[in-house]
Amino acid sequence: MSNAKTLSRTLIIGLAASLALAGCKKKEDTSEMAAPPPPAAEPAATTPPPATAPAAAAVTVSGITVGNTAAADKSVAPLATLGSKDKIIVSVKTEGTATGANLGVKLTFQDGQVAGEQSATLNTTGAETTNVEFTNANGWPAGTYTAQASVDGQAAGMPQTFEVK
Repeated sequence: MSNAKTLSRTLIIGLAASLALAGCKKKEDTSEMAAPPPPAAEPAATTPPPATAPAAAAVTVSGITVGNTAAADKSVAPLATLGSKDKIIVSVKTEGTATGANLGVKLTFQDGQVAGEQSATLNTTGAETTNVEFTNANGWPAGTYTAQASVDGQAAGMPQTFEVK
């Protein structure tokens, strides 16, 4: 045989062997890509379902008034300016029903510093007024203050701004 024929046969045999090996490899690849076995069944849950979140307070703040004197019916005449030695009364009017709701009242000075913070427990089945008093033995620094209320930690009502001179 001539060298050209021998070389051609060798190339054809080599090419056939390569194709055969490639075909075998392809079969291996597809068999590896078979679907994974189904996951094992999960064990039955033994923990109780999570507790539901507490219901939102059924009481709302309908008004906030700042003054320095309260009448017998707890009403407070609103004042835009108070004196440095005045007692500050924050009157919070609420409506609705609440048992053990937390009413928070906070005074904030113009620089963001908390000047006072108090809380009261609401047990009501209708309209109610709760007065919270703040005093400062050293006198209130002159400036602008904001009185704000919250019910169970959530801001409520319209904050009121007043001035101390």
